[in-house]
Amino acid sequence: MAGQAHGVNIIGVLVVWRFIMGVGIGGDYPLSSVIPAEFSSTRIRGRMMTAVGANQGWGQLTAALTAFVITAGYRDTLLADDPHVLPHVDYMWRLLIGLGCVPGAVALYFRLTIPETPRFTMDVERNVRQAARDVDRIMAARAYGDDGEEIIERVRAPKASRRDFARFFSKRENLVPLVGMCYSWFAIDVAFYGLGLNTSIILQAIGFGSPSANVTGTAAVYETLKNISVGNMILAVAGLIPGAWTTFLFIDFWGRKPIQLMGFIMLTVLYIIMGFAYRELTATSAGRKVFVFLYCLTNFFSNFGPNSTVSVFPGESFPTRYRSTAFGIAAASGKVGAVVSQVGFGKLVNIGGENAFVPHLLEIFAFFMLTGAIATLVLKEGKRMTLEELSNEQQERFIARSAYSEFPSKAVA
Repeated sequence: MAGQAHGVNIIGVLVVWRFIMGVGIGGDYPLSSVIPAEFSSTRIRGRMMTAVGANQGWGQLTAALTAFVITAGYRDTLLADDPHVLPHVDYMWRLLIGLGCVPGAVALYFRLTIPETPRFTMDVERNVRQAARDVDRIMAARAYGDDGEEIIERVRAPKASRRDFARFFSKRENLVPLVGMCYSWFAIDVAFYGLGLNTSIILQAIGFGSPSANVTGTAAVYETLKNISVGNMILAVAGLIPGAWTTFLFIDFWGRKPIQLMGFIMLTVLYIIMGFAYRELTATSAGRKVFVFLYCLTNFFSNFGPNSTVSVFPGESFPTRYRSTAFGIAAASGKVGAVVSQVGFGKLVNIGGENAFVPHLLEIFAFFMLTGAIATLVLKEGKRMTLEELSNEQQERFIARSAYSEFPSKAVA
């Protein structure tokens, strides 16, 4: 579909396949946090959930490293290209995107082999005995699953339905935290993706890593691609990775809410400095280095802050039957923020000249970070609390009410 013929527009092809990928990731995203949350003890639940997201930093570093290797590998052929056509650049980006299927295939294997959690078995499938057996088998490190022939004891827990969903989230104590989670995720993604997906533009705008004026033609193309790859690796190593793992160390001791609030406040301050002092910082070589350092700090406090914790709050809140759904709603809100930032970045960045609006975009990001801090205040701290306590539902009454037993269909037959 993405060949050299003119029958199919490459942008259209990418949009179609990105949409399909989004459907898959949209289904997997909630499970990545909910599954470790439902398997973990209260003592380490935050770290287990954070560890999943922290590996995104390693993925970003690997992507930048892969781009660097591909650029270096095509160096000679790229330098020999016609600078007006650059056919090998086309090969390079296709190879870079295609290699993304490798980690995807590995993730698919693990996703297909991870079993359901005992909480899902009890609260959603409502099979008390099977959930109890699964817990015993987990403690004994044995495989587990449906025993098939045994009598099933069902708990009388509410079933997920549109009516029950509306009833549950019509209550202020449930709706307000969900709205806070959605806006927090929206706010951080406005800035995180607004800058993260435009890192090359930012680096070129401040002249960091750009080839010298006497380098032209295909040599300039090669130097630009190489410098962008190196810049992305520096940003990942200096900010994203240490930030995420710092959250891992502190989240179960300090708490989710303080980390998220601190991160939003620090990002507000950093974006104000970068935005209002942009001209002064980018005027000299030393100033540009300071700007890159501040840029690395924004990555650090994004991950030692809201970019790590926004996925923890919905992943450990609400009843099991709606936990993944609420997570999906919050995550989708974040992607709306990413779309808004990308569209806005593309429309605004060149107002007044090439990249002339960048400082004002940074100031806009500071405003969103401030509003994200305000939204964080409505969230409930989940440190050392059970998922049942965080569900805002008295689940003891489901067990106290008379359960009922049924025979599996194979046993009846």
